[in-house]
Amino acid sequence: MSRLSTGQADLDLVLGGGLEPGSVVVVAGPPGSGKTILGQQLCFAVAGADRRAVYYTTWSESHSKLVEHLREFTFFTPGHLGPRVEYVHLGDILRGGGPDLLPMIDEVVRKAFEDEPALVVIDSTKTLRDFVGERDLRIALYDLTSKVAHSGAVLLLLGEYTEEEARTFAEFTLADGIVQLSYQAREPVDRRGLRVVKMRGTSHLQGTHTVHITRDGVRVLARIESMLPEEVVPERGRIPTGISGLDELMGGGVPRSDATLLLGPSGVGKTLGCLQFVAEGLARGERCLYISFQDTEAELLGMADRLGWDFGSARAAGRLVLSHVPVGNLDLDGLAATARRGVSGGATTRIVIDSLAEMAFTAREAERFPAYLRSLLGLIRTAGASLWVTSETRTIGPMDEPLAGLMFLFHNVIQIRYIELRSEIGRAVNVLKMRNSDHDFALYDYRVTDSGVAVGDKFENVTGMLGWSALRACDP
Repeated sequence: MSRLSTGQADLDLVLGGGLEPGSVVVVAGPPGSGKTILGQQLCFAVAGADRRAVYYTTWSESHSKLVEHLREFTFFTPGHLGPRVEYVHLGDILRGGGPDLLPMIDEVVRKAFEDEPALVVIDSTKTLRDFVGERDLRIALYDLTSKVAHSGAVLLLLGEYTEEEARTFAEFTLADGIVQLSYQAREPVDRRGLRVVKMRGTSHLQGTHTVHITRDGVRVLARIESMLPEEVVPERGRIPTGISGLDELMGGGVPRSDATLLLGPSGVGKTLGCLQFVAEGLARGERCLYISFQDTEAELLGMADRLGWDFGSARAAGRLVLSHVPVGNLDLDGLAATARRGVSGGATTRIVIDSLAEMAFTAREAERFPAYLRSLLGLIRTAGASLWVTSETRTIGPMDEPLAGLMFLFHNVIQIRYIELRSEIGRAVNVLKMRNSDHDFALYDYRVTDSGVAVGDKFENVTGMLGWSALRACDP
């Protein structure tokens, strides 16, 4: 049986393919976690010309207030209100039904069979506990869920249940699926999440997935660690970096589908090197993705233009995607979603993330980060794309390791640093690591020019690279 799509690819993925017709799903969470918005958003997403959605309210918000709040969201279509999405208030039935939920059950079941809606939402089911005891509620909910299931409609039960209540209340024992929404207040941006506790008959994704509430409604971003990439054998061969002199140090270029880390302090030329790597790919007709946390799309286009690279035309032609993620809005799952969209279909061959240190620091998920980074690199490698990632080191003093304990995840590590050249400040580059590949171990001049960056001459008779802030002459 085909599943009912939620209208969101990531949410369908998390749920194991969407919602199963005839199933009962409880959506629980504290105030502000997005339950009501999600329930209404699903109604407008699934309702069509042939099947409707019904949204029942109990004693939460009035219909006029609900609709007024909906006008702010892009998923709301006023013309669908009534013909496709119907709002029904159960308050009068509950008020006149005494201590018995049977009139309410009969009304919901009748409408499910007469109108054959694709989705039925009750907001909030927890309110029903104010009218009957635990035993009567269990019997009533059993009648409701079993009868509505035969109509083929998905029954969504919303409520402000705690985790303890989810372990004991009848609503959860009768449910085919349990979705737990969460809300965490933190600076500078509050965090919301979605976890599928239970979903019968599906292989749903584990873990807490990020939730954003925007003008488009509730947006779910699947947790990348929950996705197991297929084992693939990367294509053989090397790709040119586009940086003059660097390919020679790396044995003819970067091995295809490798993850390369560029280490260096601010202003040393990491971003220019990445832009040059992308420019080389565009010149060869490849499709590229550049993700930046500092430089905006306009700033990146301006830098490329000053260096003689027409990124604007490539972007207009769909061969270049520039994605600026403001640091204040940065979260790990948002970045992963951008990368997943970029590599879908296997068309993208070069990806840049600038910079990793900012991502790790701003996301504030230190315990999660190692598994996340491993999964992100695996996803990109599986897609056959070559990844360049920058990470910032200190400007003065011995080289630090911003990714201490994680550098093994990268196949190649290139270090760029400032050096003292008598009374001037210069730049030096060296290849620290290349997995399963021979490379040059020497230190070379690194130049920033009007046409990009380039590797210059080798530094002779100097030492101090690993232990001192300044190189010094050594005895020949």
